[in-house]
Amino acid sequence: MTYQESLAALADPTRRMIFEAVARAPRAVGALADELPVSRPAVSQHLKVLSDAGLVMCRIEGTRRIYAARPEGLAELRAWLDQYWTNVLVNFASEINDNGRESND
Repeated sequence: MTYQESLAALADPTRRMIFEAVARAPRAVGALADELPVSRPAVSQHLKVLSDAGLVMCRIEGTRRIYAARPEGLAELRAWLDQYWTNVLVNFASEINDNGRESND
């Protein structure tokens, strides 16, 4: 999956709540619906979007589907963000070094 798909999936506040819930602990759709102010069908639709984006996985236990966050699901999004964070740190270090040289002059 791409970081764009992850960003798009997590842009919806309800999907973020669902993702955060399954990231804390795997849950069935019914348990998620009980915790959130949305219906079971709505939770299922949001989980489908999260699953299509590669952010959650599903395992079947009897008649229940248990959803959990995919550890590698955020990898591309994190890599995309990390490239900017690295640039920020490099620029910050450069600014500190430049200011230090000006003070010594």
